[in-house]
Amino acid sequence: MIRLKSLQQRFTLFLLVPVALLLTAMGVAGFIYARDKLLEQWRVVTVLRLQRTAHQVDMRLSRVKEWLQMYHATAGEAEAGDIQDWIVEQLERQEGVVRVNLSWNETQPGESPAPGHHPHDGRGAAGQGRHGKGKMRFYKARVVAVTPPQYDSLVAHETVSLISDLNDEAGATVGKLEVVIRFDYLAENVLASGWWQRYKAFLVDDSGRVLTCTVHGGRHRLGETNDPVELATLEAMKVSDFGTLLGRGHPSHEVAAFSKLQEAPWSVVVIAPGRDILALIIRFRLYYFLTGMAFIVLILVLMRWVTGNIVASIRDVSQAAGRIASGTYDNPLPVKRADEVGELIHSFNTMALQLEERIRLKEALDLAMEVQQSLLPGASPKMDALDIAGKSIYCDQTGGDYYDFLQISQWGRGQFAIAVGDVVGHGIAAALLMTTVRSLLRCRLTQPGSLAEIMTDVNRLLCFDTAQTGNFMTLFVVQFDLERRELRWVRAGHDPAMVYNAAEDRFDELHGSGIALGVAPAFTYQEYSYPQLDGGQIILIGTDGIWETENPENELFGKDRLREVIRRNSRSSSSAILEAITTTLADFRHTAPQRDDITLVVAKTKGVTPI
Repeated sequence: MIRLKSLQQRFTLFLLVPVALLLTAMGVAGFIYARDKLLEQWRVVTVLRLQRTAHQVDMRLSRVKEWLQMYHATAGEAEAGDIQDWIVEQLERQEGVVRVNLSWNETQPGESPAPGHHPHDGRGAAGQGRHGKGKMRFYKARVVAVTPPQYDSLVAHETVSLISDLNDEAGATVGKLEVVIRFDYLAENVLASGWWQRYKAFLVDDSGRVLTCTVHGGRHRLGETNDPVELATLEAMKVSDFGTLLGRGHPSHEVAAFSKLQEAPWSVVVIAPGRDILALIIRFRLYYFLTGMAFIVLILVLMRWVTGNIVASIRDVSQAAGRIASGTYDNPLPVKRADEVGELIHSFNTMALQLEERIRLKEALDLAMEVQQSLLPGASPKMDALDIAGKSIYCDQTGGDYYDFLQISQWGRGQFAIAVGDVVGHGIAAALLMTTVRSLLRCRLTQPGSLAEIMTDVNRLLCFDTAQTGNFMTLFVVQFDLERRELRWVRAGHDPAMVYNAAEDRFDELHGSGIALGVAPAFTYQEYSYPQLDGGQIILIGTDGIWETENPENELFGKDRLREVIRRNSRSSSSAILEAITTTLADFRHTAPQRDDITLVVAKTKGVTPI
């Protein structure tokens, strides 16, 4: 199978080739139509020429027949002898007539006997009975035969006779009137027609006998050489008065035409080589195809030139796109066209500029992500009393979720804190606000004060930045007092943390009042405590991105599934519990996109002793 790799090859196959085939098909159809029209015109012209030639023979016969008809019109007239003699004299004077023979079979009563044959010598002497004497009366006459050409020794020429029977009242033949005409006079125009002297021309009777022809050496019958065209012409003459026939081959090796005479049972036939007769059509075919192919080639060249320019422009765009993909941003491509390709190049230039800006922005975001990731704990602290693991999964390069592990010496021995926060929204703005809160919190933790006082001060300071923007951040800070075996926490609008007692299979939540940071600068936060910190308890602090995760059916993950994952993995380490939660979340979400940042910290007590 041919595989087309370039656009120009596809253009050639799918555009140029069909167009070429279409033009070729139209050319062939046009040639066939024109050829048929030319053939039809040739047939008409040829038949007309033959009919004109036949008509010339008919005219020479008809002039004799007209006088015979006048003679026949005297039938039954008692005193028509002088008129008949005059008509006979006129017949003898007609061009081509060599003699007129009038013969009677018997003598009418009361009249002198007439000899059996009375040739007229052309000088007006009619022999015995010239002035009506010795004539027998007849009542009906007609031309009964036109004889084939026969050699006449009297005139040393081939002659043709027109014979009329003279009948009495009973219908019996009482005499004959014969007009003898030279055959060369009748066929003079046939033999002299210059347009067909180059071909085989015949004057034949209805049986196919050749009366005269232009063939060297002569011929006796049409079709005696078993020429298929001559045989087909004979068959056609039986059913039609005129016509044309094409022989085998393209063009036909021979063509024939025929036309019957009206005044004699003869036909004029001409047979010619097809290349001579159809020379005009053959030349037309040659010129037509040469011209057609020239136009097709011209059209193909023009189309290839046009498509070549288009392909070249697209190739420039493709090469520029390749350079951009490798990180090289050249000058904009020149727009040299005002069509769709020009619009494509203009749009590509615009896209390239915007892409360069976005690449730079992405690089900045990647740097911001690296900076933000560096602000999160790199590793979980190693403690004898606590097993701790934390993780943030951002839906963008940067996010607003935050967690931190805080070991503050001024709180005394056995004091450790975990902070988990969630900025409204995500992205660059959320990351900046998260970084601000982290800085304020860490800075304030270096100063004396309770956890509630610290959160109150951080909120007041943050409100200076969020007063005009309306941004805010929820935060949950829990302090482990390992000596007193208790938890203390402050909740700033964040979801309560979960505490799972595996021994009792019971979940508790660390509730408490408190609004999000950055909303009300005068708000005072309150500290809460959980005094039953024993070994084997699991504390989970997370953001709403966990339980608000959706699957492709828009179903929420929810806190019940989260509790079930904790319950199933309660004997595992904190890091294993964290991994089980994130894996279950990914399986639940499946192909649905992550729409929010996900942050969670898992702390598991191992038998509380002072650190």
